[in-house]
Amino acid sequence: MNNFSFQNPTKLIMGKGMIAQLSQEIPADKKVMITFGGGSVKKNGVYDQVKQALSQHQIVEFWGIEPNPAIETLRKAIELGKQEKVDFLLAVGGGSVIDGTKLISAGLLYEGDAWDLVKKGQAHDTVPLGTVLTLPATGSEMNNGAVISCHETKEKYAFYANYPVFSILDPEVTFSLPAHQVACGISDTFVHVLEQYLTKTGESRIMDRWAEGILQTLVEIAPKIRENQHDYQLMADFMMAATMGLNGFIAMGVSQDWSTHMIGHELTALCGLTHGHTLAIVMPGTMDVLRKEKGAKIMQLGERIFGVVAGTHDMRIDETIRKTEEFFRSLGLTTSLSEEGIGMDVIDEIEKRFNERGVHFGEDGLVDGATAKAILTRVL
Repeated sequence: MNNFSFQNPTKLIMGKGMIAQLSQEIPADKKVMITFGGGSVKKNGVYDQVKQALSQHQIVEFWGIEPNPAIETLRKAIELGKQEKVDFLLAVGGGSVIDGTKLISAGLLYEGDAWDLVKKGQAHDTVPLGTVLTLPATGSEMNNGAVISCHETKEKYAFYANYPVFSILDPEVTFSLPAHQVACGISDTFVHVLEQYLTKTGESRIMDRWAEGILQTLVEIAPKIRENQHDYQLMADFMMAATMGLNGFIAMGVSQDWSTHMIGHELTALCGLTHGHTLAIVMPGTMDVLRKEKGAKIMQLGERIFGVVAGTHDMRIDETIRKTEEFFRSLGLTTSLSEEGIGMDVIDEIEKRFNERGVHFGEDGLVDGATAKAILTRVL
């Protein structure tokens, strides 16, 4: 196990009806700006629950944070927050709303353009924020990361600020989510875990088993969720899997990859494909192209998650990759670029961007422009 330092200060509040606890979690003297997405919270009752819980608070509302939150939208939220002198933020939505609100929390205390903070990659001075999660996927409700886009330049970058003070998870709010969003959320969670697991063997037995527990849970519940999305216990497990998959717990002392995410971000920025969907396409290619470096861990994944135990070394790797792709397709997601109308022009542009930035992603720094092109060509 490698050296590490771990701290996660977010208070997790889980269960039916727990949105009502907002009044106890946000100090009464705070002026709160509530951030929202496109309006689904008004259809599923979440908006009414939030407003009721904060009926004694002074609040300001900001609507319209889109999937893959854009700096163009977040600038408007920052301007409103400064005008209203808000001193607490509440993100009500999925990972995109929470991600965007993390940048708002930093932008409210910054005199320049918030895109500077994104390009810098981090900010430490922030307004406190809480969240009410409505779409499990990104784990943003219990980590300090965000991903922010710029429509003008078709760029998308990771950004790190402070952790939410608290996050409320009520599984009932997931019952009305579109099936495609749930599928992308499961894919996103699955690949989050793989990015922290599918690296090197022998670093930590306990981290491996924790990661495998999340993966096994997702494989078990995914088909049941497709049959009945109104099962409280299934959706509770899904919510917890998404949160535990990226709150730092399974990353302690082990190598991490994240090259699949970096490639996926570019596909979203250039083509608008949903983030979780991009990961379902890219991950099998990453596994195949880096099979030499990841071979032992791929075989461990195959044995412990998919029951792949027979055949030669390469046969077991091939079968594990096939099983992984089969899992993504069982969610209703496509697993090739051509199925989404994406061709070599996009692949060439991603290679160009990686080369211009001089990046070397992955646990061994092997994923540069040429490797990214090989991965994407594999899934073309």
